[in-house]
Amino acid sequence: MTEQIDRDAFNHLVSLAAFELDEEQARYLQREMNNQLNVIDELVAIPLEGNVPPASHGVPYPPEVSATPREDKWIPFDHPEDILAQVPQFEDGYIIVPDIPHQTLE
Repeated sequence: MTEQIDRDAFNHLVSLAAFELDEEQARYLQREMNNQLNVIDELVAIPLEGNVPPASHGVPYPPEVSATPREDKWIPFDHPEDILAQVPQFEDGYIIVPDIPHQTLE
């Protein structure tokens, strides 16, 4: 492995994420993060030819063996008022989502 997340870097990440961890949780999370870095190093070590196209799964699916993606169709719900009756607040047919409280990090 080329790099490890040391305790100082880990503490900085925990601070940025505004986590509150006890010592056992912190050791566990730091170990898991370093395990993820090990996996990334293993993946980077896999030799690939330069002409391999990027894919989310690494396996090409040519059109002759791939299912055709379904067409997106808009199907309106028959009784939208039933859905809106369940939400705490809506206006003009739109659900109003309350602002998420946050704080500015330094």
